[in-house]
Order: sequence, then structure tokens, then C-alpha cells
Amino acid sequence: MRIAAITGATSGIGLAMAEKFNKEGDRVYALARREAKLPEGVIFMPCDVTDEAAVSSAVNGIVSREGRIDLLINNAGFGISGAVEFTALEDAKRQFDVNFFGMVNMTKAVLPVMRAQGGGRVINLSSVAAVTPIPYQTYYSASKAAINCYTMALQNEVRGANIKVSALMPGDVKTGFTAARKKSLEGLEAYPALEKSVRTMEHDEQNGMAPSQLAARAYAISNKRSPKPLYSCGFSYRLFCVLAKVLPNRFVNWILSKLYG
Repeated sequence: MRIAAITGATSGIGLAMAEKFNKEGDRVYALARREAKLPEGVIFMPCDVTDEAAVSSAVNGIVSREGRIDLLINNAGFGISGAVEFTALEDAKRQFDVNFFGMVNMTKAVLPVMRAQGGGRVINLSSVAAVTPIPYQTYYSASKAAINCYTMALQNEVRGANIKVSALMPGDVKTGFTAARKKSLEGLEAYPALEKSVRTMEHDEQNGMAPSQLAARAYAISNKRSPKPLYSCGFSYRLFCVLAKVLPNRFVNWILSKLYG
């Protein structure tokens, strides 16, 4: 039985992962700011990933109970949308504080534990938007691209410690993430495509894959002997990622402009 810590695990993708890993026999700690109804056997642990003291307390709490942490899934995050020119710097910083630095806080806290116990696994939730940046969701896309870079570099840093690090890049997933997005239509007169672009993205999300599909993918990755640094989920999104690598950037960006510009 593995000891797994999952952030943002009281709703959406995180909750689906908590259910999946718990069902498969792992002991799951669901880390989140607010408690919610969880599957039987999943243990709630209060934690705000942007607060280093809270992160340290949560990790120490798990270790004091279990003696180890075998798996960390950095899932906590949210989205903002709006024109770059009119996005408040405070909002952009908050996007990175949660999506990127929240992951950094959690990972830094568990790495010493994993090194001391001889190994472990970290899975970071990224997005297909990391490799196909979406207009009017620029800061969200950039935060996920940062996760990919961090994951690839970290995988090489901890390779000798038997710690496996990967990022999972979902595409459109049907969750409450869509409704929770912080949207701004400021500057609509200057950027008339803004409203339609966000509406198109939200439509795609609400017709996207079920969170359980992503949870199954994460579980499979967590059991790979030699995991790759980056994974996507679903054939169409894997294809998008491949095309983004092999096609000229100019052409990829033109396609994105037609879809969301």
C-alpha cells in the first residue's frame, strides 16, 4: 500500500484521483483549503498550497502518521481569462502563485522525505495549453508551461535518488473548473474576439472527458517503472501535442487563432 498525497482533492480532477487511488488500495490524503465529502477511506488534510507553513504542517502530519509519502500529485489550481493588456498584475501573480508556486511548495516539502526513504513519485498537473497556448488564457497557459519546464528539469535532478517526476497534460475536462474560472471582459472594445474565445473554450470543457478518465491515466503513470517527463490524455490531445512539436510554430499559432482568436 502506497501513501499518496493529492492537492486540490476535494473536487473535480483531484477528487476523481482520490477516488481512483483509494479504490486501487493506496492510502490517500486529500489536501485542500476546505473540507468536503470524500470517499470512505480518504483522509482530509487542511492545506493551502500557497502557504509554506501550511504545506510543511500537512506534510509533517502525514509523515508523523504514516512514516513516509510515496506519491505526491500536485493538482491544485485554477484559471483566469482575459486580455493580457487589461489583466491586473495581481491576478496574473495569483495565477502563478497557486498553479506553479503551490506545486513548488509541495514538491520542496516532500523531496527530503522521498530521498530519505529511498524514492517516491511526483505527478504534476499541467495542461495541453502548455504546448498550445490559448489566447485570452495567456497566464494560465504560461503557468502550465512553467510546470512542464520545472518537471523536466527536476526529473533529471532527482534521478539518482530514485524519485520519478512526470507532468500530466489534460485537454478539456468536464468539471467545476469552468464555473470557477475568474473571467474578465475588460478591454472588450479593443479585443472583440475575447468573449467568443472564452465561450468557445468553456463549451469545449463542458463537452470534454470525464475526470475519471484522467484519474485512470494518472494511476497508470504512477505505476510505470521509467515514466516519461510529459504525458497527455486522450488520442486527440496526444495528437495536438505531437503536431505542436513537428509543425512550424507559425502554423500552430495560426490554427490556435482560428480556434480561439
